[in-house]
Amino acid sequence: MSRPASSSRPRSRRPARPSRPRTRLLGGLVAALLLTGTAGAAAAPPGHGGPGGAGRPTSEPVESARHPGRTVALTFDDGPHPVHTPRLLEVLRDHGVTATFCLWGDHVAQHPGIVRRIAAEGHTLCNHSMHHDDLAAWPEHRIRRDLARTTAAIRRAAPGARIPYFRAPYGNWGRSPEVAARLGMQPLGWRLAVTDWEPPGTQELLRRLREGLTEGAVVLLHDGGGDRSQTVEAVDRLIPELRAAGWRFDLPARRG
Repeated sequence: MSRPASSSRPRSRRPARPSRPRTRLLGGLVAALLLTGTAGAAAAPPGHGGPGGAGRPTSEPVESARHPGRTVALTFDDGPHPVHTPRLLEVLRDHGVTATFCLWGDHVAQHPGIVRRIAAEGHTLCNHSMHHDDLAAWPEHRIRRDLARTTAAIRRAAPGARIPYFRAPYGNWGRSPEVAARLGMQPLGWRLAVTDWEPPGTQELLRRLREGLTEGAVVLLHDGGGDRSQTVEAVDRLIPELRAAGWRFDLPARRG
């Protein structure tokens, strides 16, 4: 910062007039305040303010898409699967849709290359626990250890990838929302589940999706944990149908 303007240098050897030190002191104080403000802004914790102003995660599970209107957020649980996840990724790529993948830690360790592909193709990652245990009755320290192990497994598979969400297996949350939020992950719920973990046939899945979908819904589907070929086929047929009806594909809301 430049110094405040001053009058011409005095010709005598007498001490400087009192007004000049005051001016310099004032300038120094202004500079210090400006620097303090800049440093304070730079030191703000991640998630507070900044681009998007998203803030920190909350313990309230999100069930809505990021934007209002005819939007839907597709989420897929229990992968990666060595057959169905790659096929699903092809479907999503062909239709130009990004989704959220809630990753089962054991499967991440078995198929790290698929996790890298999920991240590389622009999809969002979600922690779905290490062994898909029911966390409802677990104490916080045990939940924290499990979620940390899962996150570490995902990051070994896809270094540098963000993991902004956590979803509890079976939707049995217990104390996990509070633990996940403290670990920097937003709990991710859903508004529509079509029970595709018990495959009813592609046509029946499409019927459930068409009839159950509401504006701004987070939809729970599965790409792992069993034969998910019907789910993949249903998604392949649903995306162009919804687009033709004016729907847009979104991500889940950032905060509950």
